[in-house]
Amino acid sequence: MATVKKGKKIKAIVKLAVDAGKATPAPPIGPALGQHGVPIMDFCKEFNARTTKMEGNIIPVVLTVYEDRTFTFITKTPVSTHLIKKALNLSKGSAVPNKDKVGKLSKAQVEEIAKEKMADLNTKNVDQAIKIIKGTAKSMGVEIEK
Repeated sequence: MATVKKGKKIKAIVKLAVDAGKATPAPPIGPALGQHGVPIMDFCKEFNARTTKMEGNIIPVVLTVYEDRTFTFITKTPVSTHLIKKALNLSKGSAVPNKDKVGKLSKAQVEEIAKEKMADLNTKNVDQAIKIIKGTAKSMGVEIEK
């Protein structure tokens, strides 16, 4: 990677999904960041400080590592599957989504999840965002009320 930002060369871009407020140097975070020379405890402290209000969610993180071992990171909204499971109090989705249904979401719940995820979806249209969430729910074995 030879991209330059703020006068620094980017060494790597690392994507992780971490429990909000619970980042530790243990796997998977430690090894993923250690191989790029990132000060792991600095990342953990900063991530935990930024995400304490979102506890109970799994937060995707995009970490940009520079050649001088400094880093910046962006936190995104919680993963769609996690939000669907949270809305229905599920531990996991269906192993056979076409046959075994694990729950049912109301239209209001789908719309609420779509609005929460809007910033990270590749659409600005709420109706399209709802379709994306419905597709995710279907692949988990969750039905949507008509």
